[in-house]
Amino acid sequence: MRKFLVVLDDSRECLNAMRFAAMRAARTGGGVEILSVIPPEEFNHWIGVADIMREEARERIHAHFEVFAKWMRDKQGVDPELVIREGEPVTEILAQISEDNDIGVLVLGAGTDKKGPGPLVTQLTRSAGTLSVPITIVPGDLSKERLEAIT
Repeated sequence: MRKFLVVLDDSRECLNAMRFAAMRAARTGGGVEILSVIPPEEFNHWIGVADIMREEARERIHAHFEVFAKWMRDKQGVDPELVIREGEPVTEILAQISEDNDIGVLVLGAGTDKKGPGPLVTQLTRSAGTLSVPITIVPGDLSKERLEAIT
């Protein structure tokens, strides 16, 4: 089954990327894999403190995932998978794509502020020519109705 890989982070544009991935998966018979990356700088503390912080980060990720997963299951009939990796986000996204042959499309949300589309979009589009899957970039300010119309 072809899966849409979407990145779960704290950005506002993440919501539209999640919606797009779920809607496309539902309409094409695909699946959704949600990837969350815990950056290494969160654990530059003593080992005991780092372990506690790592577990708290995982709990936050699971809580956010469950919100999206419930919506995907209830509204789109899609049961997403969660993958949590630790490291630099771009490196871990590329590694996940490389390791999971079922991933068919990487879905990213683009920021709408004047700073640009966001660091992940900027960095990953530079690598687009060497990726083994296409990238779909979803504008962060698309309405739900527009998303439904284009998926």
